[in-house]
Amino acid sequence: MFRDGHCLEKDCSCTTKRMKDTLMNFFPVLQWLPKYNCKEYICGDIMSGLVIGIILVPQAIAYSLLAGLKPIFSLYTSFFANIIYFLMGTSRHVSVGIFSLLSLMVGQVVDRELLLAGFDLSDDAQEATDGRGPSNVTVYNFTLGIVGGECDKDCYAIGVATALTFMAGVYQVLMGIFHLGFVSVYLSEPVLDGFATGASLTILTAQVKYLIGIRIPRVQGYGALITTWVNIFHNISQANFCDIITSTICITVLVIAKELGDRYKHKLKVPLPTELVVIVVATLVSHYGQLNELYASSVSGEIPTGFIPPQVPSFSLMQRVAVDAVPLAIVGFAFTVSLSEMFAKKYAYTVKANQEMFAIGFCNIIPAFFHCFATSAALAKSLVKASTGCQTQVSSLVSAVVVLLVLLFFAPLFFSLQKCVLACIIIVSLRGALRKFRDIPQRFHLDKTDALVWCVTMLSSALISTEMGLLVGVVFSALCIVGRTQRPHVALLGQIGNSAFYEDDERYKNLLPVPKIKIFRFQAPLYYANKDFFLKCLHGRTGLNPAVEVAKRKRAKKKGQLSLENGGGQGDTTSCLVSTQSDCQAIIVDCSSIPFLDTAGVSTLKEALKDHQELKITFLLACCNPSVIASLERGGYLESAKKDIHDLLFHSVHNSSEILSLASVWREINC
Repeated sequence: MFRDGHCLEKDCSCTTKRMKDTLMNFFPVLQWLPKYNCKEYICGDIMSGLVIGIILVPQAIAYSLLAGLKPIFSLYTSFFANIIYFLMGTSRHVSVGIFSLLSLMVGQVVDRELLLAGFDLSDDAQEATDGRGPSNVTVYNFTLGIVGGECDKDCYAIGVATALTFMAGVYQVLMGIFHLGFVSVYLSEPVLDGFATGASLTILTAQVKYLIGIRIPRVQGYGALITTWVNIFHNISQANFCDIITSTICITVLVIAKELGDRYKHKLKVPLPTELVVIVVATLVSHYGQLNELYASSVSGEIPTGFIPPQVPSFSLMQRVAVDAVPLAIVGFAFTVSLSEMFAKKYAYTVKANQEMFAIGFCNIIPAFFHCFATSAALAKSLVKASTGCQTQVSSLVSAVVVLLVLLFFAPLFFSLQKCVLACIIIVSLRGALRKFRDIPQRFHLDKTDALVWCVTMLSSALISTEMGLLVGVVFSALCIVGRTQRPHVALLGQIGNSAFYEDDERYKNLLPVPKIKIFRFQAPLYYANKDFFLKCLHGRTGLNPAVEVAKRKRAKKKGQLSLENGGGQGDTTSCLVSTQSDCQAIIVDCSSIPFLDTAGVSTLKEALKDHQELKITFLLACCNPSVIASLERGGYLESAKKDIHDLLFHSVHNSSEILSLASVWREINC
């Protein structure tokens, strides 16, 4: 007792060493940075950091369209996320920042809340000017560095985004505290791929209006993709030819550059900064060609320099978006943890999944005070980062410096950048997700169920809504798993030559049947949902239904008795009884593919054992794992048979088959 109290006191004590260990675990940078090999790592880290920084700037500005926010907030997000992950992340190669899927999810919530607050969702409307001024809308006193000022549309939008981001970060940290990382297990590869592809279709649809320069309202709710396309075709006559020409040129250049980059990436030391080149050239052409003034081409507008003073996210808005933050948190940490583990495995080091959840959680919580929105690891940038010589997260620090320079000095230069150019960058970045359609035949060839999960998730994400698509995908995937175990594959086994191995007699030819013995394999856990299917298949494959067989024997016995009473001979009675005897004298259930039993499963086996014993047919189990044996012992399977464990359970099918064959020969000799 004293020892237990001493251990508890020791665990709860706050010593200098314990505080140091806690701090170093919470900030992994304190562990690896003092050991940083500057001579070996610095060149690769600087190179990859510069490349990612150059990629981040145009992507940050472009993804602001998805989030429904001003470009400056995307730049803030990219800056703070890189700094915090540098301090807290355990992966050396993951690039954390804005991610198209999360930007889309944030944008959908922002649009909904703007609409509910009475703001006009059209791109060129800062406030409603048709008599609905700020006095007729719900005005929240969010001030972006302007004390006492009223909150306009952009101010309210970032208020919603920061509240949503803060709640998502809190959920991720709580998941780390309570070790709920197992939740990501339910986001299987088909679910995540289908979700990403479906969301990509939504993203593509949302960018079409910028590509062709039409003004249509942003659609909310279920079926937004279809409604948006209907609106596009209704307003196609208003298309801006300047935007169409610009979009065509930009997409052509970007796609060709990307394809050439993929084809010759082994010869290129660094990827081509195509997005940056396109943005610089397009900005210069737009500025000096006065495309906005002469052709009414929509441009990014003013991007201020510097930082806006930090602000606490609105508690009232947190309550409104608390539910929306759940899928955002799950998707964010699932992509981050899976990418971290993928790169750790590839480059032979370890990551701490729980610490990754803390890292991505604080990448959302802390930046939420600095007008940022949700972030996670992004596959494309992480691959570029690894391929350009990244060794540690020092590269993230370099990327943050690049973004900082843009924030402090170069942001206003993007004033004349056309929105259609940003839309082109977003659409071309979806190439990877959209290419998944080419894999559909291969998916169906490999696994029809997984292919069906992918299709259902993709269609739900695109046609219903992004969040609902994720939920539908997870639920449908779970139902498929249940369906697989509810009606699993069953087989009657035959012997492979004179070997000790047995296989499915329907899938393999020239297998030898074991005389008077039926070997049955059930390839799933035996539990309440499939117990009836187990008995049905057992009776069907062995050709022996105990209930029917007992009834037959009773009728035969009664018929024999009637024959004797009517003066029939003893031979007639004997023939009736013999005809009821089955050719099967023993049944062996191969349990090698049964991982566990529940109470219903044990009861089912007890019932089968009892029924076959009544028919004088031996019923044995073979290849039971320790979990199954333990369940049988707890469920009283052995006691019900009144036999020793060695008489009912065997280590292998061959062992039980040999013993039964010897017993059969011994009975024939004695007879």
